[in-house]
Amino acid sequence: MADVIGGNNGRKAQMKTELLIVGSGALATLFAARLSAAGVDVMMLGSWGEGLAALRKNGAYIEGSESQTVRATDNPADCRGAKLALVLVKSWQTEHSASQLADCLANDGLVVTLQNGLGNDTILFNFLGLQRVARGVTTIGATLVAPGVVRSGGEGVITLEAHSRLAKLEEMLGLAQFKVGVVADVEPVVWGKLIVNAAINPLTAILQVKNGELLTSPRARVLMGQLAQEAAQVAAACAVVLPYLDPVQAVEEVARRTAGNISSMLQDVLRGTPTEVDAINGTVIRRGEQAGVPVPVNRTIWSLVKALSVRGKI
Repeated sequence: MADVIGGNNGRKAQMKTELLIVGSGALATLFAARLSAAGVDVMMLGSWGEGLAALRKNGAYIEGSESQTVRATDNPADCRGAKLALVLVKSWQTEHSASQLADCLANDGLVVTLQNGLGNDTILFNFLGLQRVARGVTTIGATLVAPGVVRSGGEGVITLEAHSRLAKLEEMLGLAQFKVGVVADVEPVVWGKLIVNAAINPLTAILQVKNGELLTSPRARVLMGQLAQEAAQVAAACAVVLPYLDPVQAVEEVARRTAGNISSMLQDVLRGTPTEVDAINGTVIRRGEQAGVPVPVNRTIWSLVKALSVRGKI
C-alpha cells in the first residue's frame, strides 16, 4: 500500500504524484528528501520492506535536516500512469524495477536512470522502449544510517543526456538545489564514473576502509591505480574518450575529495547484501574480453569481492 505517514508536510499526500523514485536505499532516500523539501510530490516504489515501512512512518530524513513526507509502496498499481520516474536502485535490481515500471509508467512517460555501472539502460530499454528511457550519472554520495535515514556524502553533480522530455526533471532538480548538467552524449561521463568506482569501491569493500584510507596505504594506492589504468585501457579500446586525461590522478582526486565516505560497495558488504561488483568491475572484465584487453587486476579484485559477498556481513 502507498501510505503517507510522518514528515513535515502531510498535505502533499492529497496531491497528484509529480515524481516516482524507484528505490528505497541511500540515494533514493536522499533524492526523495531533498525533492520533497523543495515542494515536489514524491512517490517511492521499492521492494525493501523495512525501508518502505520507515519511509511511511517517519518520512525521508537526511541527518541534520527535517524529515520530509513521501509516499512509499511496493505495488506498481499504486503508481499507474506515472509520467516521470527516477531509477536509483542497485544494478542487480534493475530488471525487477524495469518490470514494475512496465506495469505503471504512462505510455508517454519517461524514466531516467542515474545508476552505477553499465548496462542498466539496456535492461530498461528492453522493457520500456528507447523513447521512454533517458540516461544520466551522478557523483552524489550518501550513506544509509538506518531505514529511511541517510547521511549526505557531500555535493556532487548530476549529468543528464539530452532528451526532448527532460525539462520537467531539470526544473525539479534545480528547485532541490542539485547541480545539473546536460550533455549530448553521456557515455564518456558514465565511463568516467565507472573507472572511479572500479578503482575505489571494491578495494574499500575488501579492506573495509573509508575512501581516503586507500591513499595512505602504498600498496592499496598502487592497486587502485592499476584498476583505473586497466579500466581506462578498456574504455580506449571501446573508442570512449574519457572526461579526464589521467585516470589514476582522477581516481586519487575522488578518493581525496570523498576521504570520509563509506563506499556503497562497502556498505553492501557490511550489511550482507549483494554488491554491484558485476556491473562495475564485471563490466570492465566483459568489455575487456570483447576488446581483447587483459584486465588481470580487475578480475582478481572482482573475484575477491564475490567471495566477500558469499560470506556476507563481516
